[in-house]
Order: sequence, then structure tokens, then C-alpha cells
Amino acid sequence: MKPISSLPPLVLLLCALTLPAAAGGSDDHERARRALQAGEILPLTEVLATLEHSHPGQILEVELENERGIWIYEIKLLQEGGRVHKLEVDARSGELLRSRSRHKREEVR
Repeated sequence: MKPISSLPPLVLLLCALTLPAAAGGSDDHERARRALQAGEILPLTEVLATLEHSHPGQILEVELENERGIWIYEIKLLQEGGRVHKLEVDARSGELLRSRSRHKREEVR
């Protein structure tokens, strides 16, 4: 399992700026980019570096959402033993807002 810090910074930045298409497309992408440039949100690399020690694992998905005016990084990790861990982090402060996990089901044939 690759540690979070081994991912290229450009890939992490692109993940931070990529929003789901259903969330509004390019307008949301542009708002997220402006928020990062204005210092309204922390760079994803900084948030992941902080989380790496307390929540090690392989990144499966990262989304940046604006929920009622609050920017939130939603991070999904695959941890040892197949546990999928979902984190919600305040993108402005880096504070962990929510953490939940579940074991990934294995198919039985």
C-alpha cells in the first residue's frame, strides 16, 4: 500500500479541484480554484500530510464540496484489512469533522 505522501503533488492538486459533474460542473471547479488561490482553503497536500499519521491508507477518492458555504474535503481511504474509511475535513482549517469506516465486502464465488 503506497503512503499518501508518495503521490505526486500535481495529482493531489487535481483531485482537490475536481468536483463531481453532477455538482455543477465547471462553475464549481472554477469556484474551488479561486478559493484555493485566495487562501480560503488549505491545499489538499497539506490536509493529507496531516491525516497521514492518524489515518494511513491508500486514497480511493477525494472530493471538494461546498456545503452551505463551508468547503469540505471528502476523502475515502482503503486501509489495512480492507477497511474503507471516509473522512470529512474542513478545507479552511484542516479540522477533522467526521470519520466513519466499514469493512469492504469480498465476493464469494
